[in-house]
Amino acid sequence: MLSTLLGTLKRWLTTIGIWFIAAILLFEEWGWERLAAILAWVGRLPGLRWIEGRIRTLPPYAALALFGIPLLTLLPVKLLALYWLGHGHKLLGIGVIIAAKLGGTAITARLFMLTQPTLMKLAWFARWFERWMRFKERVLSRVKASKAWQQWTGFKRNVKALLGRIKSLWRRP
Repeated sequence: MLSTLLGTLKRWLTTIGIWFIAAILLFEEWGWERLAAILAWVGRLPGLRWIEGRIRTLPPYAALALFGIPLLTLLPVKLLALYWLGHGHKLLGIGVIIAAKLGGTAITARLFMLTQPTLMKLAWFARWFERWMRFKERVLSRVKASKAWQQWTGFKRNVKALLGRIKSLWRRP
């Protein structure tokens, strides 16, 4: 009886944990490329182009240390957002946390794209990065094979088709 209960609890916690991790990974995967592309566009501005060039030439450990900048600069912003949440400014606090998450993801993604070749020269980094990518792929494969994911993608496909039909009605003379 107890072993059955523990087995059921373990399965539930594993499922909840996988979906929680998957939600984070899916956001990162969705946002990573899109947000990095926006920053790449911004990076084409004359002064920023020079900065990106300098970032690409950093030695491996300096490139790694560069990732501390978004962390250190966004921490006070997030603490301020928590302060606002604690003092009844819920929308402001939540908005700042979301903006900080989006901004932090964008900056981190762009920095990683600029420094990845250099970082891969660190054997331990390359090894852990490979492990991370395998773990990420296993979690996302499990989620994408689930019935809930299949239903979600079917729903999205149906909504896109409906919107396409609606759009075509507006185009007809």
